[in-house]
Amino acid sequence: MDNREVVGSWLSGPRATAEQMGVEFGYRGERLGLPEDGPGSVASIGRRVAAIFVDWVLCVVIAYGLIAHRDVHSANNWALAVFGVVSLIGLALVGGTPGKMIFRLRVIGLDGRRLSPLAAVIRTVLLLLVIPALVWDRDTRGLHDKAAKAVQVRI
Repeated sequence: MDNREVVGSWLSGPRATAEQMGVEFGYRGERLGLPEDGPGSVASIGRRVAAIFVDWVLCVVIAYGLIAHRDVHSANNWALAVFGVVSLIGLALVGGTPGKMIFRLRVIGLDGRRLSPLAAVIRTVLLLLVIPALVWDRDTRGLHDKAAKAVQVRI
């Protein structure tokens, strides 16, 4: 085995290396009984990042315009609180936030139903801590989704 092959396997990651060795992981969401693509499939990371960006910008604008009265530093602090409220209310009532709705995403329980209020609180609190949202499983569900027994799907 030459050095380029070793470096290539390191750069492509353990999943790619395992797949080259013949290990079959299946598609994202297969273990959850979700379709591979189309409505009901696990939402892509790109859509989820774009949705959270839209939600964050919306919350900063709300905090800046309505709460912080033109104080930028205070607006950034309030934006996190507004983000938590928007996320909690959106998840509990309609299964998503404004950004998720724009990108046609929804957060559902593993049973296919809307999240319970308790699950919405758990997911929101862990999302606000940021780190749990950055640790994913092979279905690209963050720890905040796993704790709430939730998954983000396309609609």
